[in-house]
Amino acid sequence: MGNCRSHITPTALGSIDLGHGIRIETPVILAPMSGVTDLPFRRTAKQLGAGMVVSEMIASWAMIRENRKTLDMAEIDGCGGVSAVQLAGCDPAAMAEAARLAVDKGAHLIDINFGCPVKKVAVGQAAGSALMRDETTAAAILAETVKAVPVPVTLKMRMGWDHSSLNAPRLARIAQEAGIRMVTVHGRTRQQFYTGTADWAFVRQVKQAVTLPVIVNGDILTEEDAAKALALSCADGVMIGRGCYGRPWFLAQAAHYLRTGQHLPEPSLAEQKAILLGHYQMMLTQFGVGPGVRLARKHLSWYSRGLPGSAEFRAEMNRLPDAESVLRLIDRFYDPLIARGVTRKAPGRDETPAGETLTAEAA
Repeated sequence: MGNCRSHITPTALGSIDLGHGIRIETPVILAPMSGVTDLPFRRTAKQLGAGMVVSEMIASWAMIRENRKTLDMAEIDGCGGVSAVQLAGCDPAAMAEAARLAVDKGAHLIDINFGCPVKKVAVGQAAGSALMRDETTAAAILAETVKAVPVPVTLKMRMGWDHSSLNAPRLARIAQEAGIRMVTVHGRTRQQFYTGTADWAFVRQVKQAVTLPVIVNGDILTEEDAAKALALSCADGVMIGRGCYGRPWFLAQAAHYLRTGQHLPEPSLAEQKAILLGHYQMMLTQFGVGPGVRLARKHLSWYSRGLPGSAEFRAEMNRLPDAESVLRLIDRFYDPLIARGVTRKAPGRDETPAGETLTAEAA
């Protein structure tokens, strides 16, 4: 585990040993995001250097019913390194059984969600961030899940339900006593949802409360954000979500910056097109052509942001019903830009890449 520090220096990012033979060599982790971190996106991020990837949140009851779509969500990427399945639920026995099923599917570790703020989960199902208000049930879920599986179990949570109940440090101690091996903290309360700014400094209180590895999450959109989040939180690694929209290579860039203090260049536009096409084909294979075309639209939109003509590209793409038409549109959009030497500046970068530079919008 890394030591608390007031600033980031190269090599400050160490590996994390979770036991059971599982080690996160590079604790720069792709966050679980509903509707985003499906198997094709996780594979793409892992191929481009993500230190670890986490599935979309999966409801424990759906896992137990062995719903085909749910089982597909739990499929492991098979690209090496560490892959986690994240589970949500409010019943300890159901969570334990779902964890066993996920491990049978090949999960290297199980991540428990105490952070989801959406009403359907936190209010309707008394799961996700609602469990931060029910420490007795939370403790039972943690303990039963740990006992159920022969792999590390980790926890993702928020600072608390609201600013009058910032109990993440206490819940982290409960988690440690239950056998949880790592804790990730999103620096917002449930009531904030995704408004305001993430409080990375608060995460230091969690780090000081336990001997577990702690991961800081929230609002990490640039390499400098990653460094500042680590410095303020004293955490052992970072988890990145929105910063990877249309930039699945960003995790590797952040890891390189944390270890060396140097920026890796953005992929060339030709390289970005190749990554986009590989990701697109994986979506068609995974979900079928019709669903794949529809699901890919948001990803193709994110890849194109900041490029000239991207609004028109997105509008036309969203009207196309078949994969071949979309592929032809991608060629028509990207190839002239590549020929002109257009580049896309990374968000927050001060340096100016060679060629025509355009700033990508941060999602």
